[in-house]
Amino acid sequence: MCSVSAAASPASPYGLPSRTCSGPRRTRALRAHHEPVLLAEVLAWLRHGPGLYLDATLGDGGHSEALLDSEPGARLCGCDRDPFALAFARDRLERFGDRVTVAHSTFRELPGAHRAAGGEPFTGALFDLGLSSRQLDDPARGMSFQTEGPLDLRMDPSRGTSAAERLQAADEPSVAQVLRAHGDLREAATLARAMVAAARSGGLATTRDLVSVLDRALGGRRHPRRYAQAFQALRIWVNDEAAELEAALQWLPDAMGPGGVVVTIAYHSGEDRRIKQVLRGARSFPSRRRPPQASEEPDRGPWLELTRRVVTPTHDEVARNPRARSARLRAFRRKPT
Repeated sequence: MCSVSAAASPASPYGLPSRTCSGPRRTRALRAHHEPVLLAEVLAWLRHGPGLYLDATLGDGGHSEALLDSEPGARLCGCDRDPFALAFARDRLERFGDRVTVAHSTFRELPGAHRAAGGEPFTGALFDLGLSSRQLDDPARGMSFQTEGPLDLRMDPSRGTSAAERLQAADEPSVAQVLRAHGDLREAATLARAMVAAARSGGLATTRDLVSVLDRALGGRRHPRRYAQAFQALRIWVNDEAAELEAALQWLPDAMGPGGVVVTIAYHSGEDRRIKQVLRGARSFPSRRRPPQASEEPDRGPWLELTRRVVTPTHDEVARNPRARSARLRAFRRKPT
């Protein structure tokens, strides 16, 4: 846990001030710009007046920077399990001084980060469950099938074991279940058999190795969509993302103040479905332009759903940022206790 320096930066509002930071610095050599997904929509739902806001997936800090710029009374508790992203975000948000506190934290560790930040109930919270361009474009992270690098896939390279190591010790049924549950892959059993065999023979150490294994198992043709699904499934498995998300969703009601708003952005049907199951405690009300009537008040659960239906990027946004195409935004308000 550390607070950003209170010294103002002469950099432009969306510039990147330079300073020495104790965190990893490798991200400086990678792509400098990552466009926050659904930025206007996030601000429309999340911005809720002065108070403490949680960005549970701080990433490059784009959403948080826009929030702090647009809401002078906002303070931020920014958390991320990726130390490289956290180092980048520290620099980006330095100009906001003591309005910002950042923590190296998984979702399971959010309660501790919240206590260290003072424990004030959150006015708003953001969970953007996607990867940043910086993570995808770094070959050393092994996040993308489009670049060659070690088959790692860890969000925090300092913890746990890589995907290559996990696959060496895994059995076919377990891997098939991972591919089925987190990648929606119909060929899960076939692919799992090929992946486990390659891993045990020492032939699954890099991202290119995995692509080659998938190609052979799928009949020799290239299948970019299948590659993306397999990489996604393995990443969710290696980082235990499903259980991490579950822990955060169960903790969240106690951390939010009455009337506080949580915004989620999911990129996989399983994540989005679980968010709905946990947070959709009742029917949504028809419009965010008026408060719910007494007859519309939900009768169960701590949340009132604000988004009548899932919010997705516009065609223009997808054209600018193709990686936003699968984003699904939902917003919920904490009911008064």
